[in-house]
Amino acid sequence: MMRKIKKYWIYFMLIGCGMIPMGCQSFLEVETVGRTTMPNFFSDVAGLKAGLVGSYSKMFDYYSDEFYKYPEVAGNMVDLNTISDEIEMIDQFNFTSDPEQELGAVGMIWRRILIMLANANNVLEYAPPLIQEFPNSKREIELIQAQALFMRALGHFDLCRVYAQPYNYTADASHLGIPVLTVTPGPDDLPARQSVRDVYDQIIKDLLDAEELFGEEPFHDAFHISKKAVWALLARVYLYQENWDQAREYADRVIEVTPLSYGEDYLSMFHDMIAGEEAIFRLDGTLKSKSLGTKFYAKENPLAIPADTLISLVDLENDLRSQLLTMDPRTGRMITSKYTIAVSFTPDTERYNPFVFRTSELYLIRAEAYLKLGQIQKAEEDLKVIIGRALQKEPKEIDLDYEGENGLMELIKRERAIELSFEGHQFFDILRYKDDLIRGSSTTSEVRFLPYPNDVFVLPIPQKELDANTNMEGNPTVND
Repeated sequence: MMRKIKKYWIYFMLIGCGMIPMGCQSFLEVETVGRTTMPNFFSDVAGLKAGLVGSYSKMFDYYSDEFYKYPEVAGNMVDLNTISDEIEMIDQFNFTSDPEQELGAVGMIWRRILIMLANANNVLEYAPPLIQEFPNSKREIELIQAQALFMRALGHFDLCRVYAQPYNYTADASHLGIPVLTVTPGPDDLPARQSVRDVYDQIIKDLLDAEELFGEEPFHDAFHISKKAVWALLARVYLYQENWDQAREYADRVIEVTPLSYGEDYLSMFHDMIAGEEAIFRLDGTLKSKSLGTKFYAKENPLAIPADTLISLVDLENDLRSQLLTMDPRTGRMITSKYTIAVSFTPDTERYNPFVFRTSELYLIRAEAYLKLGQIQKAEEDLKVIIGRALQKEPKEIDLDYEGENGLMELIKRERAIELSFEGHQFFDILRYKDDLIRGSSTTSEVRFLPYPNDVFVLPIPQKELDANTNMEGNPTVND
């Protein structure tokens, strides 16, 4: 058993850095290569930078695939267009996920994020000695460390969102989370799951350390992690933690330095293969998988389409965001065009760049935080900015129609559902709100209603992981 674990984790380390040799067929060969290659690979700053590039690549792999799709199909704003046992994400759509699903969402989300975490941990392990050896490169190494810390925080946060109940599931967040991995486990390590509170503590620590390491470094392009990406993730983490003061503070910081995109610029950040003015952090898909736009959300016969519940929220005549929806003439149903490239491209330049953070989300985070802090007028002001941009009006021209704080919260939920649709948020929002899952009457899913709380609101821990690690606990019901 110990030997199996050792090979499993070294396998993650190597493929994360793109270091598996051609023709390597067995874990035993990978293990042998790993013993001699890893220290050599990270023996200088160039190797450290290459390891970081590998981490970005592996982050793209999970954000462009199952992880990005899961919170949409498990939520109530997206339908699967074609239903059969062979369709991608069908088990997550119907809440029938199998722990044995090694090549589907259950196994692949776990595996892809662990690969990225192994990469980040390798970078963080080998960076300090390089500072001593190459003092003239200290600042460059510190910036690499800062990016790796962000990656480690994001990986733990995303794993926790998928395989554990939300932070507020118990009053003290003492329920099972995921293993906290600050080093890549060795041959005798059998990491156990820790509480969600402990996972969040590590996430926040990593992000605060990254913030300090970035220091006054200027913001660069949106395709690289920066201090404002760290602030954005802190705002989101504190939102999920219901730490409203900190969520508001970090949302403030991002909004101060990153404007919203308006009008045609707003549409262009989805259609024209540009970062977008409001992009805080998005992943560069050059020469990577295009399946989000060519299959799952394709402009013709996509696998996933907007549900009637989403369409009913959008003012199709006046809302700018309605231009991100088009009619499929063959089916008569609306499809999303968020992943449709409208400019000329060649096979080498076409790409789909998943958003991790953009400023619109930070306005919505701050609006929710203001509401929970009792600052109703400020919550309204932020919401009016987002709605005004959508209706191409000034915020002062927007009248909000609601009754009481619960009514305002419903407006915030509505705007999150529209604004962040198809970007990997919907189901996670339902869970942290402690809402029941209620799907529209036209849903193609077998599941139309599920009450909160519910054991099936998390994916099972992959059976392969449970078999290999005797300290790993499964999730109730879904792992039974």
